[in-house]
Amino acid sequence: MEYIKLNIGWDAEPNAPMPKIEIDKNIFKITLSFYLNAFIHKDVEEEDMGVLEFDDCYKYRLGPVNDEGFYYGQCRFSKTGIEWGDFYKLIDTNWMHDFPDDEIILNDNVKEDNLNHYLFYFRDDTFECIGKSYTFKIMRQKP
Repeated sequence: MEYIKLNIGWDAEPNAPMPKIEIDKNIFKITLSFYLNAFIHKDVEEEDMGVLEFDDCYKYRLGPVNDEGFYYGQCRFSKTGIEWGDFYKLIDTNWMHDFPDDEIILNDNVKEDNLNHYLFYFRDDTFECIGKSYTFKIMRQKP
C-alpha cells in the first residue's frame, strides 16, 4: 500500500476537532466539517472550520480507532508509516475486503474502478471514505 498526505498547510484541531458529517443522498456527496488547528498554522484563526466534500461516494465511516488505539497498533494502518492526525489518499488498498464493518453504503451502483480510498485520523474518531474525488475549503468564522 502507498499513500499521499493531502493536508498540506492545514490540520484538524488536535483536542476537539468535532467532526460532523452531512450527506446529500441525491448526488452521493459527503461533507465532512471540523475545527482547524490554529495553534500551528498562522493563517488559521480559532473557530475556523475545514470542509472536505467527497463526490460520488460509495461508502464511508466515522468511528473507532481514536488516537490512543492508533498508537497501540489497533488500527490496520498503524504500522504503514501513516501519521495520526493527517488526511490521506490511500493507494492499492484492499478496501473491498477489509473496510471496517461499521461502513455506511451510499451508492452501491457506482463503478468501483474509479474510486479512491480516503483516510483522516481525528482525536477520537477515524474517517474513511471511498469516493471519486474531494475538495477542501476553509470556512472563516470571523470576518
